[in-house]
Amino acid sequence: MSKTNIIKAFFMSSKIRNIALLTSGGDSPGMNACIRAVVRAALYHDLVPYGVYDGLNGLIKNEIKELKYKDVSNILQMGGTILGTARCKEFHEKEFRAKAYENLAAKNIDALIAIGGDGTFMGMSIFSNEFDIPVIGIPGTIDNDINGTEYTIGFDTALNTIINSIDNIRDTAASHHRIFLVEVMGNNSGTLALYAAAASGAREVFMPEKKEDLIEIKEKVKKAIAANRSSIIIVSEGDEIGGAQQLYDYLAEQHLADKIRFSVLGHIQRGGRPTFIDRLNATLFGEKAVVSLLQGRSNIMIGIKEGKVATEDFLLSQEKKSIQNMEYLKLIRKLSVY
Repeated sequence: MSKTNIIKAFFMSSKIRNIALLTSGGDSPGMNACIRAVVRAALYHDLVPYGVYDGLNGLIKNEIKELKYKDVSNILQMGGTILGTARCKEFHEKEFRAKAYENLAAKNIDALIAIGGDGTFMGMSIFSNEFDIPVIGIPGTIDNDINGTEYTIGFDTALNTIINSIDNIRDTAASHHRIFLVEVMGNNSGTLALYAAAASGAREVFMPEKKEDLIEIKEKVKKAIAANRSSIIIVSEGDEIGGAQQLYDYLAEQHLADKIRFSVLGHIQRGGRPTFIDRLNATLFGEKAVVSLLQGRSNIMIGIKEGKVATEDFLLSQEKKSIQNMEYLKLIRKLSVY
């Protein structure tokens, strides 16, 4: 017997036969690549994959359908998620979680893979413990704010979208010698803002992890205006300042608005074709999730640790993640001195 057949025979001894897959929370580029990998890996191991449509809502409403090979053809390059996604308050109640389990049991589904964020993982952990069903989580969020992994699906694509947008804004900023306040997403994490600022040549970045004094901000802006040069200042949506418009309003009260404009990038950061990094890692995560289930593992998250695909307990994902590479902030400020 060949090595490949021995491996397949080992996995076939597992009690897992039918698995369901869902995407939950905010969409992120690369989710479709991950869906494709899960389905194709499941089929390779002679499992039957099912797709749950519209996230946890689909579990409750029994919107569950078997997925075939062709259902995931030509989706790797697409943004968003073909399964749809939603935020589901009902899943917080045991009554509705029980209904979700009944729907899975009716289709003889033995395990569940969920692509989403820490909220999704918390719900899945509770669900798994209540009904003794194996669950694997795959981190999918542009915010890269999940503890226990260095990377989440969609982060790299969102960064590239932000940087491209800043490049476009910079053309106008330079032409009019203006300062642009650019607001980026991130929920309560400043990772997107910090990385984007370092890679786009921003003069300054404001984020939740670093408390800033408004008077100092005003002085920095006045100095930039006095230099008669264009500048980009990135503001994280979760910053205590409130966002780019709120900062603009404050500076307007200080009579500094003439040379300042603001731009909120919004949901364009979530869309678009995934980058190479997001496609590759999403594919690796999906395959690893299927293999982990066949190995009898549950209540774990697939992620990146020290540059390699690894697994981590769901409990760790619930802890607040410290921002990586905070030294970028010193670099940004060092290189922006006039």
